[in-house]
Amino acid sequence: MRVKDTLNLGKTKFPMRGSLPTKEAEWQKDWEENKLYEQRQKLNEGKPTFNLLDGPPFANGDIHMGHALNKISKDIIVRYKSMDGYRAPYVPGWDTHGLPIEQQLAKQGIKRKEMSLSDYRKLCFDFAQGEVKKQMAGFKRLGISADWDHPYITYQPEFEEAEVKVFGEMVDKGYIYRGKKPVYWSPSSESTLAEAEVEYKDVKSPSIFVAFKVRDGKGLVDDDARFIIWTTTPWTMPSNMAICVNPKFIYAEVNADGKKYVVAQERLQYVQEQLGWENVEILKTFKGKELEGVEATHPFYDRKSPLILGNHVTLDDGTGLVHTAPGFGADDFVVGMKYKLPVFSPIDAQGRFTDEVPEYEGVFYDDANKLIADRMKENGSLLKLSFFTHSYPHDWRTKKPVIFRATPQWFASIDKFRQQILDEIEKIDFMPDWGKTRLYNMIRDRGDWVISRQRAWGVPLPIFYAENGDPIMTKEVIDHVAELFGKYGSNVWAERDAKDLLPDGYTNPGSPNGKFTKETDILDVWFDSGTAHSGVAKARPELSFPADLILEGSDQYRGWFNSMLVTSVAAYGVAPYKAILSQGFTLDKKGVKMSKSLGNVIAPADIERQFGAEIIRLWVASVDSSSDVAVSVDSFKQVSETYRKIRNTIRFMLANTTDYDPKTNAVSYDDLRPEDKYVTVKLNDLVKDVLADYDKYDFADVAKSVVSFIVNEMSTFYLDFAKDVVYIDAEDSHARRSMQTVIYNVVVKLAKLLTPILPHTMEQVWDYLNEPEDFVQLAEMPKVEEIADEAEIEADWATFMNFRDNVLKSLEVARTDKMIGKSLEAKVTVYPGAELKTVLAKIDSNFGQLLIVSQFELSDQPAPETADKYELASVLVEKAEGEVCQRCRMVKTDVGSDTHYPTFCARCAKIVAAEYPETATDGFDE
Repeated sequence: MRVKDTLNLGKTKFPMRGSLPTKEAEWQKDWEENKLYEQRQKLNEGKPTFNLLDGPPFANGDIHMGHALNKISKDIIVRYKSMDGYRAPYVPGWDTHGLPIEQQLAKQGIKRKEMSLSDYRKLCFDFAQGEVKKQMAGFKRLGISADWDHPYITYQPEFEEAEVKVFGEMVDKGYIYRGKKPVYWSPSSESTLAEAEVEYKDVKSPSIFVAFKVRDGKGLVDDDARFIIWTTTPWTMPSNMAICVNPKFIYAEVNADGKKYVVAQERLQYVQEQLGWENVEILKTFKGKELEGVEATHPFYDRKSPLILGNHVTLDDGTGLVHTAPGFGADDFVVGMKYKLPVFSPIDAQGRFTDEVPEYEGVFYDDANKLIADRMKENGSLLKLSFFTHSYPHDWRTKKPVIFRATPQWFASIDKFRQQILDEIEKIDFMPDWGKTRLYNMIRDRGDWVISRQRAWGVPLPIFYAENGDPIMTKEVIDHVAELFGKYGSNVWAERDAKDLLPDGYTNPGSPNGKFTKETDILDVWFDSGTAHSGVAKARPELSFPADLILEGSDQYRGWFNSMLVTSVAAYGVAPYKAILSQGFTLDKKGVKMSKSLGNVIAPADIERQFGAEIIRLWVASVDSSSDVAVSVDSFKQVSETYRKIRNTIRFMLANTTDYDPKTNAVSYDDLRPEDKYVTVKLNDLVKDVLADYDKYDFADVAKSVVSFIVNEMSTFYLDFAKDVVYIDAEDSHARRSMQTVIYNVVVKLAKLLTPILPHTMEQVWDYLNEPEDFVQLAEMPKVEEIADEAEIEADWATFMNFRDNVLKSLEVARTDKMIGKSLEAKVTVYPGAELKTVLAKIDSNFGQLLIVSQFELSDQPAPETADKYELASVLVEKAEGEVCQRCRMVKTDVGSDTHYPTFCARCAKIVAAEYPETATDGFDE
């Protein structure tokens, strides 16, 4: 027999390398075949429901790192809740209607206007269906546990039916109306846009100062004076209907180099500098409210432009007099309605002038800037033209500028139930807290919602028109259409004539001929996803309404958070969710938002191939996602090192519990050794902290706590001296079984605690444990235990660990001084102070073993000058006397005390003689 054979060396088939890129897919297939999601739901029947309602990503393109951050975060929460006493189903969703899919078909050469609407919509459906399948595969590859067989998709007939019924509720309550007012219009998309579909980019724009001649000064302003306005949109000048002034400001009529002008007095110096006036004299002043009713003349039309009052006029820029075109500006429209001004908007869907302005007919609005500026330069009304760079709204999909354009649209009146929405916000929990203020202010300040879109692919607005043009939108009619959509899908709107979509026997109130037409616009896609409360949370029996939680990026305060809240309060009078958890964006290592166009995207698939999905999952759990998160390959390399530490530590523990059976070998808490009790208490602390952090959705602290425990409590302390027990002591000795009991419990509880984050790895770990559940995903989270002497143990061992730090410091000095090599060559003599003496007496353990030194001695004598002085004790390190035991590798003075084992210390000789009596006569092989 070899000496090595007398040791209980840890052995395990648990591989050192995870081989995650290849193995994960195999484990996922196993989960699917064993229907783990369904099994977990079955186990959780009858438990309280926790509903995390999925915000649907748009079905277009491969998943990106932002998707991974979002979906993995949700998965961690749902997995945790499922293992912690809740029925927590997860229904994944997709948003599938709207412009991006139409754009993809256009790129494929499909011409929308050269086929029937029904056929075109079928092509859109097929494309969207393919994108859903592609993204679903991407999410599954990340290890997301969900009801993949029954997702919700906004093109599903049952979802469309629920959406239209919400619209019907809003109609019934008087919240829906048709009007002509300026809205964000994208010429590149030929459609209106919601505020959430607009992003801002810097552009170079013309800046002009224009003089309007006085037409009728009403005895207040001299008839030979001119009003000066400033604008950055010369192309809107044909639509000027008034000049707006603030009733509270003071305005001055001045003589500037021999000509009379009117500007706000506080802007006079600025205007003088801009226009290069040399000699300026104020002739008279008047309050803005006095100017109401004064008339100017349009710069190039023989048309009056009255002066009107508006509080939106500021002194931040310009002249204090604002060019007002109600057809092209939100504030202009509001004040224009007050004064009954024409809403003149001579721009078509492509952004070109219509025949209402014949001299510019067919000219793109941006190209008209120069033509109009030249016209005013020729007649002397243009005082200055320059260019400046500023932030301007763009279509977030086409990345091209948008304009404000008055067109007939369908609106949802926010004003009618705004206060109700604000009251509901007060009942919602926000994480982070600032989200509440952000959403509250957005709802407080938002205008009416433009819910109509001039697109083909979407849920049709279920509105009919009588022959006289009156809209038909009763609840009876809308509910009937909703039921048709539920039965046939919304494409039935394109396939059938208007009369065939109305309820049986319906007669046209607007015409005896019974002729009907139907609306051609679709509902805003934010209305689609915004009715997920009705199409999913209320519709699925396994879910609950309001949802317990929603989790999306911080951009959704103006998007999905907003539209869901508005439609739910409108239809049901309550918020659709109890809590919002928002996350930041994924940025590249330079802090720039990831974008395909910039080429700075890191695809999850690339990281999976190199590192595995587990590394992405651990990365998600390690970052502070409440703000923007930087992503780089280096960050995944760092996380993979952390993963390796977790894996290798667990592997070591598995290796040293292979001969341990929890049913027969477990040692009760009361019978554990002091050091084993200490680690049990620290494990209990970890469980308490991790469960609390999961409850707060603080995954970063979960990961931090687990890694800290593995490194500090286990690797560098408990497992470091464990070898002298689990390797050296007799297989069935109390000390060894006591330690194995703790190590095994640590592995079991770590596996459970880490399953929401690292499900693949923890399933692999579970295969090497002797636990009743076939899969760790079917186990329950560990519970915090009541340990009577926990506080006392924590206090005593805190003192011991401080003392241990002192000893380690002294050992390091001895090693540096070449007195010793490794710590087992040392003898440590301790001269304890009163506090430490008491604590060591209470702990009463093998301190040499805990400190990994061969000889340890406590002395009541005064410490010699050569000892290191610390607050708790003085420590003297010397080279240990004796010989190295061939078996335990400690330096002992009793090596050879048993003549049968001349190279063993007395401890090892006794163990081997009892375990392997034949060795006393046979000896050991070389």
